Amino acid sequence: MIIAGKYSFNNGLTLLQKQHAALLDQIEHIIAQVSASLYQNKKSREKTIRGRLLYSPVRLNKAFKEKFVKRGWKSKRVSCDYPTKFYLSRYNFKPLSSGAFREIDFLKDRVGVEVQFGKYAFMVYNVCAKMTIFHNLGFIDTGVEIVPLKNFADKMSTGVSYFEQIVWDLEKRGISNIDIPVLVIGIDK
Repeated sequence: MIIAGKYSFNNGLTLLQKQHAALLDQIEHIIAQVSASLYQNKKSREKTIRGRLLYSPVRLNKAFKEKFVKRGWKSKRVSCDYPTKFYLSRYNFKPLSSGAFREIDFLKDRVGVEVQFGKYAFMVYNVCAKMTIFHNLGFIDTGVEIVPLKNFADKMSTGVSYFEQIVWDLEKRGISNIDIPVLVIGIDK
């Protein structure tokens, strides 16, 4: 795959180049190693594109996972202990034992990476919430969000998020005092 776009949110690219250049090189090398053509094997059952051969987000994610793990990157999962102290006193509740968790795809030397071929809301959540949470928990200082460009997303199931969307949103949203530096990488086949 190729890197076709980079968007530096809150100086993400600068921080990675200065403090984690070797990891940035690893990430770029991993992207280059994934051959998208091997994963254009999902036959669409959607009404508007029935029978069309699409890229499989599930298989692409597995390919990225294999490459990252081979380079020593690990996923990180944290349990969610949801508070009940905010329930109203008149609410009769049962104690929560949901087994809920948050997980970042890949973590190494305080850099977190998310690979997103899912729906739009997950892409925004990764950058604007999950990476901040993992920073506040002391696991990462900066993040990298890898997403397809629209050209690539158009060859997947409908609703897959893409680079141009998140860049537009982050540009219009601006930077908050809780945002961490994130590099958004747009990839194409």
